Amino acid sequence: MNKNSSNIMALAPNTSNKRETVCIFGTGDFGRALGHKIIQAGYPLVFGSRSTQTSSLIPKDAEVLSHAEAAQKAAIIIIAIQRQHYNFLTPLAETLRGKVLVDVSNNLKINQYPESNAEYLAQLVPGAKVVKAFNTVSAWALQSGTLDASRQVFVCGDDMEAKQMVMDIVRALGLTPLDQGSLLAAQEIENYPLQLFPMWKFPILLSLGLTAFFFFYCLTRDVIYPYVYENKDFSFFIAISIPNRICPILALILLALVYLPGILAAIIQLYRGTKYRRFPDWLDKWMLCRKQLGLVALAFASLHVLYTLVIPIRSFVRWRISSQTISQALNNKTEPLNNSNAWLSDSYVALGILGFFLFVLLGITSLPSVSNNVNWREFRFVQSKLGYVTLVLCTAHTLVFGGNRFLKPSSYRWYLPNAYMLSLIVPCIVLVFKFVLIFPCLDKPLTRIRQGWERNPQYSEQSNYIINKSAV
Repeated sequence: MNKNSSNIMALAPNTSNKRETVCIFGTGDFGRALGHKIIQAGYPLVFGSRSTQTSSLIPKDAEVLSHAEAAQKAAIIIIAIQRQHYNFLTPLAETLRGKVLVDVSNNLKINQYPESNAEYLAQLVPGAKVVKAFNTVSAWALQSGTLDASRQVFVCGDDMEAKQMVMDIVRALGLTPLDQGSLLAAQEIENYPLQLFPMWKFPILLSLGLTAFFFFYCLTRDVIYPYVYENKDFSFFIAISIPNRICPILALILLALVYLPGILAAIIQLYRGTKYRRFPDWLDKWMLCRKQLGLVALAFASLHVLYTLVIPIRSFVRWRISSQTISQALNNKTEPLNNSNAWLSDSYVALGILGFFLFVLLGITSLPSVSNNVNWREFRFVQSKLGYVTLVLCTAHTLVFGGNRFLKPSSYRWYLPNAYMLSLIVPCIVLVFKFVLIFPCLDKPLTRIRQGWERNPQYSEQSNYIINKSAV
């Protein structure tokens, strides 16, 4: 009982009633919002401002003083002011000596200055202990109770004790501090809020490019060709039929592209005989955005399901069914059921349902709230083993859908094959190479390489020496 209690106390933040006074330089939106949260956490608060006049916007329990007077009352000073106004701190250098200065500023552009704002602050006030924090939290998030925003706060600094004091405040505010190391990490932390979906850029651009290509490809085959040679207007296909062809094609290609970099990485490692050499930059970036590629693929697969569900209520489909029915009635002839086509149709639908189910399962397990609750082996089993099963099912779904149509000359309009045939190229390449890589003659050496074995350790040592020397 006592042992458990001591463990709980060791993990809990400092909840003593006696808290040090915190000072905030700046009474703008962020400074006031942060001040409200600090007072709610039980810290005495004082504002340092050019104007000492009180305002209704300032928290009632806070005191507003000049910068010099406010700095003398607190050991931790939060600089809630933009970088271009830091010059006023230079005359206060002696007063700020030994104080913990928390830089919360951001820039307007990535790498706007040669050094980070926190490093610049440390140069202006060399006697202070500068810590970077709170720049990833907005004033709106603080005012709304951080319920709808990220609770993570990146913290970095050269002084461990100063960093710990700031992280205690972060925890007291109900946020989660993440120690990013020394002040050298400040520039990366400052760039983080300015990035616009960095891992989504390649998947989205690739998806847009493939969508445009397949749209014009299907438009040429399914709308322009019938109009030119058969004088039939199928322009309404643009609304549902063509999107319902594009969505499964992109879902299958993007899903295959999730696993293709792993295949390429395995081939490179087998060729080099070591895992201690970096992959090419393009492959590194590709592997980092595999999760985003998979989620975009899932979005296209979901759209395909929705488009398929509305097929029976389409005017064109109802007209075609009624025309066939009337034609059979006028000819007094009923077409018998073709068991082969029935099997193909049901198999095609069943494979699609199973593939989409596993697709959704992959998407769910990629969510942080789910992935954080499974161990690495479980996560790898779902994302790798079940991922390949999903790829097999979706590829089989497409193959059964096509049947033997690829053998019919009428399927090649202007010598262009059906779009679904193009969608099978990348998945089939991935599955063939994966099948080859699971042979024991390749799988065993690959497993040994990933466990640290090297075919030529001397060459690896020489390459590492060259890399380290060039880095210096």
